[in-house]
Formats: sequence, structure tokens, C-alpha cells
Amino acid sequence: MLKQTKIVGLGHYVPETVVTNHDLEKMMDTSDEWIQERTGIKERRWFTYGKETVASMGTEAAKKALDQAGLTPDDVDFIILATLSPDYFFPGSGVLVQEKLGIKEVGALDVRNQCSGFLYALSIGDQFIKTGMYKTVLVIGSEIHSHGLDKTTKGRGVTVIFGDGAGAAVLQATDESDKGILSTHLHSQGKYAKELVVIGPGNMTPVRLDASNAEDPTIMAPIMNGGTVFKHAVTRFQEVIYEALEANSMAKEDISLLIPHQANLRITQFIQKKMELGNDRVYSNIQRYGNTTAASIPIAMSEAYQEGRIKDGDLVCLAAFGSGFTWASALIRW
Repeated sequence: MLKQTKIVGLGHYVPETVVTNHDLEKMMDTSDEWIQERTGIKERRWFTYGKETVASMGTEAAKKALDQAGLTPDDVDFIILATLSPDYFFPGSGVLVQEKLGIKEVGALDVRNQCSGFLYALSIGDQFIKTGMYKTVLVIGSEIHSHGLDKTTKGRGVTVIFGDGAGAAVLQATDESDKGILSTHLHSQGKYAKELVVIGPGNMTPVRLDASNAEDPTIMAPIMNGGTVFKHAVTRFQEVIYEALEANSMAKEDISLLIPHQANLRITQFIQKKMELGNDRVYSNIQRYGNTTAASIPIAMSEAYQEGRIKDGDLVCLAAFGSGFTWASALIRW
């Protein structure tokens, strides 16, 4: 009989440095009003070079999650780290977290699915536990965006959106058949890959690591077709949420709390209105952190739990959409 997967611990870490919209006004031609109107964001956190890394932030989030679960690093059987901003070109940051936590030589896997990364990682961890391969899996989302953003007026459409941070969840097997991760649902549509992309460093340039040899030296910065992303996001978010509900013979009225990837407050509000969900049933913290990509859902989930917004028996729905395009959902009975 397959086991169920339960989230037994949550934790998050965000850098101390707060960057407000007014701070951005000093770097580029923008305004607090312009940013809030389009994204809902008021401030975000940016890392301090030499102090914080993707691995170090992920490690701090993991320590908090393990502590909440009443576990130690020695209890971890497998590590899955989702990020689009690894500390090195290779190896991935998962092994760096393993070393920082002092965990024995367990497997460490990096997931590169951008905004959907944490849900892809959660789904992988769920399968490992359900099949009995591992008992305790540490799942982390950690991102440093600020180090790779174009902080001029040219890059403002992307730069004002993103922030840095990390979140973690500890997964364990449970015999409670009606508790834990009920299902996960993963999708992709590669035809839209270039609508939200960082081209370099990579093999699409004459010299993999040297942007100066490219026709456009700005390939190292994110490129986003905001209108196309918004249009697809509001559709795919709803589709994948309903897919999870239907797979478990449930309806939107059964959702206790929806925690969407914190991409844009306007996207969340659009979905909330379409699904007729009250403010008490949707969690948003993008106003304070911006879009932290793979870290956004675990940070939001950790905060929601700390605030008492997630309680025993609640039905929690997680959903994400992002670069790839990729999108995903998970339905969890707490």
C-alpha cells in the first residue's frame, strides 16, 4: 500500500535589505504608483553580496523547517532544491545545502522549473515517499534575482518585480490516508519558452560564458513579454487548480486556502475574482517580497502557517505558472 506524504515542517528566510519602490525611483525612471498599479508590489528583499547565497538562504530556511518538524539534518534522506539562480554554473546548489547542513551523503537534486520549480520539486518528493524509497525529504526553493537584474530604465519592466529569498518544507510518510498531499499536477508548453527567458550564459551564444561576443550583450538579463505571460497565466492558473479539485472530487468551495505563486498581485486578484474566493481564502505576500520565483510558494506557505491561516484539516491548494511555460498545482489536506 502506498504511503501518503505529509508536510511536517515549514521555514523561510529573506535577506535583511529592504528595497522599496522609492529606492528604485533613484535607479531608474519609475514610480511607486506605477509599480503598485501594475504589480501590487511595495517592496522586496535583495541579498548582500558576500553574505548570502542561494545555498546559504536555502540552508537557513531548511533549518527552521527541520526545527518545526522536530527533526535534525541527520533525519533527511534526500534533498530537492528548486532554483533558476544557482550559485555556480555547475554543480547545482542542492549539494551545497547538503554540505552546509552537515547531512550524510544523501542524494541531492536540483530542479530548474523557475516559478513552478517548488511544485515540481514537491511532486518529485511526494513520489519518492509514496513509493517508499525515502522517508524524509527536504524540499527547498531559493532564489537570488537581484544579482542578475538590469537596474536601468531599460530593464525596469522586469527588475521592479523580482526579489530574493528562500523557503523550505520537510516531507514525511504518514499512514493517515486522508491527510497530506492528495495529488500534484504538472504541465509545460515549450513553444512559449522565449516569452520569459534569460538566454545567457548558454550554448545559444558564440561563446557560452562571454556575453560581449553576443549580438546583444544584455542577454544575461531576463527578457519578458509581460502581456503574453499575463494572458497565459490567468488561464493556466485556473485550469490547473480545477484539475486538482476534479482529480479529488472536490469543488472550489472546499478550498480553505489558495496559495498561488506570487507572480503579480493583479494575476492573483484576477483568479480570485473568477473563482469567487474571499480574501480570507487566498494568501498574498508579494506586496512585501516581490516575485521570488521558486521560493515564493514555500515562503508564503511558511508565513501563512505562522499566522494561523493554515490549520489541521484545512484543504490547501498550491498553484504556479511561469517561464517555460510551465505550470503546476498541488492539493493538500493539512
